[in-house]
Amino acid sequence: MQSMTRRTLLGSALLAGLAACSRPGQGANSASSGASARTAALTLGLTYVPDIQFAPAYVADSLGWFTEAGLSVTLRHHGANETLLGALQTGDEDVVFAGGGEMLQGRSEGIEVCNFATAYQNYPVTIIVPEASPIQSLADLRGHSIGLPGEYGENWFYLLAVLAQTGLTRDDLDIQSIGFTQLSALTGNKVEAVVGFLNNDVVRFAESDFAIRTISLDDPPLVSVGLGAMDQTIDERADDLTGLLEAMTRGAELCASDPEQVVQIAADYVPTLADSEQQSHALAVLDATTDLYGGQFGVQTPDRWDQMTSFFTEAGLVSSPVAATDAFTTKVVEG
Repeated sequence: MQSMTRRTLLGSALLAGLAACSRPGQGANSASSGASARTAALTLGLTYVPDIQFAPAYVADSLGWFTEAGLSVTLRHHGANETLLGALQTGDEDVVFAGGGEMLQGRSEGIEVCNFATAYQNYPVTIIVPEASPIQSLADLRGHSIGLPGEYGENWFYLLAVLAQTGLTRDDLDIQSIGFTQLSALTGNKVEAVVGFLNNDVVRFAESDFAIRTISLDDPPLVSVGLGAMDQTIDERADDLTGLLEAMTRGAELCASDPEQVVQIAADYVPTLADSEQQSHALAVLDATTDLYGGQFGVQTPDRWDQMTSFFTEAGLVSSPVAATDAFTTKVVEG
């Protein structure tokens, strides 16, 4: 647990001035340049709106690293009413960047999706309380209200893991669906705690100068976002997927070594980053997101997948049991 303020979160990320770089892009749905060098086409689905959290893909596209890997990659953001894995099923996407738990749920519903690389080695969700809150531990949540977007996705998976590991039940808490309003709900005293993302909600609290504490599980049985593809794609195009992963890993490394440059690159893909204040926000989000990579972008942890498949079955989060070895593969990571 630690107290968070705007100064502590943004200080390290803003020590250096922004360095302008990169060629002008054609937006988030563009493919890489150098058409004559392309040997294999891939469409990478980036869920929903353009955002700095997809920076490794933007960097690999902008700097030509996909092309160097012999790929023609189209970056495709999902529409607001589009299902997470729908474009993968129809063949409009070859790869999707999505949560490991959500891909596991898709697998249980008969979608032959398989995670071939995990981007976030650290699970990105935490419990957030005001600094002055009497809630000092996860067990202290008993009898208190807690808000989260709804009973779906990574926030929901995390809260269920908290309940399982603390021995609490849903009836022990006043669980409220608040949409993506964690900041206003907590600062406005609508709830006493919220479930939120370390690389999004925590950043926004810091920027609002609202002092908070985060209370987290030491080792949640959950796998976060990564790259997934259909079984057939992995079987037939493993080399292409390896090239995609290698290019994005280079992008993740640049996020760590030169985040200011990455923000400038991302501005060609994320329309809101034309604004200097939004660039400062993006820098803070990028810094927090890079921490989640743990210096091991793409690495698979079989034990964690085993834990998650067991937990999802016990928690009723899958429609039918799924073997961990069906939900993920190390084939691409190990090349």
